[in-house]
Amino acid sequence: MACLSHKSEIENTFSDIRMFSFLEKKSSMLDEEKINALLDTILDFKDSLIKKTERIHHINECIEKLTWLNDLDEECLMLTNDLISAAKDLHSSLIRQYTSMSYIRKKGIAKDEIKNFKDSMGELKEGYEDLESVFFFLPKIPDFVETTRQLSLV
Repeated sequence: MACLSHKSEIENTFSDIRMFSFLEKKSSMLDEEKINALLDTILDFKDSLIKKTERIHHINECIEKLTWLNDLDEECLMLTNDLISAAKDLHSSLIRQYTSMSYIRKKGIAKDEIKNFKDSMGELKEGYEDLESVFFFLPKIPDFVETTRQLSLV
């Protein structure tokens, strides 16, 4: 009786191995559809990162233009202060996104796009810090005010 249950167990194992082996011979490890889907996802990720980086560059250009404005009234200074706060918030969100890409960075996927994204974030931080300095910190320094006055006469 024990021999019959052993025989059944052996036959079931054999059948399982046989079916698995047959299916593996029919399928390729490199399923073209799955690989294409993976590559399409990587391309979509890269494209999304490129667009996001371009948008950050545009914002950086706008912030840089603002640093050249003169004689802002209180309302404009208040708006500028709000803009700086929004830019800091945006920078924090982008930092979190960059941090969440650590696995992708370690795997070397989209290296150039991620590097450009990171660089644009650094430029954003530099931009809002410049804006803050120009309108809120430097005007309190007498030498800066005098130099600015002299430059405006030229």
